Amino acid sequence: MGTSEKSAQHYGRITDEAIARLRERIGVPKPLPQPPHYRCPNEDTFRNLSHSIGDDNPLYCEPDYAEKTRWGELILHPAFVGCDTLIGIDEVDSVPPDKIDIMRGDPLRGVHAFYSSGVREWWRPLRPNRKVFRRNAVVGIQEKQSEFAKRSVHEWTANVFADEDGQLLSTQYRLMIRAERDTAREEKKYEDAKPTPYTAEQLEEIDAQYASEKPRGGEPRYWEDVNEGDELPPLVKGPLTVTDIVCWHVGVGMGYYGVKALRLGFANRQRISGFYQHDSLNVPDQMMRVHWDETYAQLAGAPTMYDYGRMRECWLVHLCTDWMGDAGWLWKLDCEFRRFNFVGDTQWMRGRVERKYLANGDRPAVDLEIWGENQRGEITTPGHASVLLPSREHGEVKLPDPLGQATDLQSALDALAERFTDDDG
Repeated sequence: MGTSEKSAQHYGRITDEAIARLRERIGVPKPLPQPPHYRCPNEDTFRNLSHSIGDDNPLYCEPDYAEKTRWGELILHPAFVGCDTLIGIDEVDSVPPDKIDIMRGDPLRGVHAFYSSGVREWWRPLRPNRKVFRRNAVVGIQEKQSEFAKRSVHEWTANVFADEDGQLLSTQYRLMIRAERDTAREEKKYEDAKPTPYTAEQLEEIDAQYASEKPRGGEPRYWEDVNEGDELPPLVKGPLTVTDIVCWHVGVGMGYYGVKALRLGFANRQRISGFYQHDSLNVPDQMMRVHWDETYAQLAGAPTMYDYGRMRECWLVHLCTDWMGDAGWLWKLDCEFRRFNFVGDTQWMRGRVERKYLANGDRPAVDLEIWGENQRGEITTPGHASVLLPSREHGEVKLPDPLGQATDLQSALDALAERFTDDDG
């Protein structure tokens, strides 16, 4: 029996008991497994994060430019106001004593986790050199039968964020689909989806698109000038390379699993040994390697390496911010990750104005249908966004109120959980 075959025997399983244990955690606040990558992000952080998704919009990168906008200084790219363990010192630093037993460990330890979809909402900008605080809780556990991996679990987590002055910034739902790795591998659903070499003409088309792209910038996109059915100028992202994934990590860090180098990596392996598998040299390495190692990707059921869902979510945010200009405000965005985006794939981010209206009676708004589409014409990332725009009649954008009129992190989390219950996920 080979090393990879031995490793496969230790993959986690989805059981009724594990699902029941997860459901006991709904609504229980707890710190995230890792401290924030940035406790107090500064101007350099803002720029590096924008660059990690290929966005050089000066509103998020150049202080001299940003000072002349309505914001008066740099603001953080909305793609990163939240974004898992990127920012936010945990407001709750320990699990309540009466909940310690049900919160211990991962009931689905060893079961692969796919970031499947997310829902985001933004209320205020984050400015440089401010600490950020967060509060987190599981808000929904749903058992599903998926085509890809048969039995799976949908694990919804809510996060809310505020700055050091107590100003509520944003919120997000995060849906992780937990699927058994070896079952997923046996299905081989994506066996024929591995990218093929590009022609010179295809690469020229991509390069021409890159050359044409730029943010709208200081020219206001007035609400009155927008019509339902308008198409957003597309953005291209790709062909995806391992280098692109490395650049992403340079900006956002290594996420939930605390992946670190050398001695720190050894310590992390002692903490979460089930997250590590042995490679062809019998050396243990963490399963995030599926994103840059083809052999590990195949162990997870994919034909080759693939991106993070969060990357494409950020690319859709980029599509919206380029279109709306400095004076606009990205209010809401949701998206699903229905297909893999493999190394070698090219994503075209597109959008269309679906609705034009006054939100809350006094905020000029538009709803967008947005999506990522690969070079094969397959929609991989469908979504929606709501944008507030300046108006000749109504004036500059009025920033939205936090949901449920929340005034602190806990009341925002409560409102978010209530919405989840009302919508049934």
